[in-house]
Amino acid sequence: MPRAVTILTTGGTIAMSGVRMAVPALDGAALVAAVPALAAVPDLEVRTVCNLPGSHLDTPDALLIAEAALAAAERGRGVVITHGTDTLEETAYLTDVMYGGEAPVVFTGAIRPAGAPSADGPVNLADAVALAASDDAAGLGVVVVFAGRIHAARYVRKMDSTAAEPFRSPHGGAIGVIHEGRVNIGSFPVRRPPVVPTHLDLRVPIVPTWLGDDGALIRAAAADHADGLVVSTLGAGHLGPRALAALRDTVVSIPVVATTRPERGAILYETYGFEGKEADIRALAVAAGGLSAQAGRMKLLACLGAGLDRAGIAEAFLHDDT
Repeated sequence: MPRAVTILTTGGTIAMSGVRMAVPALDGAALVAAVPALAAVPDLEVRTVCNLPGSHLDTPDALLIAEAALAAAERGRGVVITHGTDTLEETAYLTDVMYGGEAPVVFTGAIRPAGAPSADGPVNLADAVALAASDDAAGLGVVVVFAGRIHAARYVRKMDSTAAEPFRSPHGGAIGVIHEGRVNIGSFPVRRPPVVPTHLDLRVPIVPTWLGDDGALIRAAAADHADGLVVSTLGAGHLGPRALAALRDTVVSIPVVATTRPERGAILYETYGFEGKEADIRALAVAAGGLSAQAGRMKLLACLGAGLDRAGIAEAFLHDDT
């Protein structure tokens, strides 16, 4: 028998409708009712966690959603979470960081509101339920299903603001597809040891860098009661001299995670010898070249919320150093 499924709805475009301007309108029951095929799914549970645009969610909301998903998965049920696409990748990755179970946890949503002629929410929801119910998905972890593609939560990024297939995985591409409700998984992501925070009411800004960066933004972000910092470095892990000096001063007081600006990133070790080279960054910050800045922030938040010290944070990020 297929695995029983719980749908948790949190809002987003998939739950919006309106004649001219879409606003939150549909709860979990209404979303399911819009997909007649789901009426035949046995033992389908539906619960509305919240009904907010993705851009309105805060870190405590993301933790609430992740905890609800894990609680359902711990009962052996497949889990589907509908979520606004603006921040879907962040909540999905937080859930992935926290989760070590067997039942699949699937995030999905829509790029077009429910009232649009080409609304994509119903098919995305049907595909997500098919994956969550599949025996073949045992051990898959947390994934994102959109436009018939399955993406690992660890790597997925929203790459297009308006296209029907907005999500891509720069590191390796989609891990599977769904056609006509049939699930085909090509590869399983490597699972990481879970990090489970007790709270996420923390300040962890993301700071970019650029040509001519004088380091003022790094210093300002660190000085504004930050608990940690994510710096999106240039190239393969580089900063200009003044930004490097700001980073050197910052790590004295708070932990810093370094990601890379390119979509397919890696922080090198010893290719370059100029000031601000990758070795300088590695000497100061936790290297996480395999993660986007957004994912790096969610993981650092989880580490801080779990009470990890600097050594524990560095160990948690070891698998993200590519």
